[in-house]
Amino acid sequence: MTPAKLFMHLYVVASLVVVVGGLGWMYVSPPPSMFLDRDGVAHFTPEVEHPVTGEGVSVNKLIKHYRGD
Repeated sequence: MTPAKLFMHLYVVASLVVVVGGLGWMYVSPPPSMFLDRDGVAHFTPEVEHPVTGEGVSVNKLIKHYRGD
């Protein structure tokens, strides 16, 4: 095996280790920013019921409405 091929194989293996390690780390210990958006609402919050129409309204839409955005 030539030195160029050996270097390329080592480069690919190192890249694979970094990617798999990073994804594993994010799965095991995710940062707090993955749980909440910038308004402090959890990403997987269910919709709330509109009191008049009964349809579902997203919590983010409610926040924007009450903030005046």
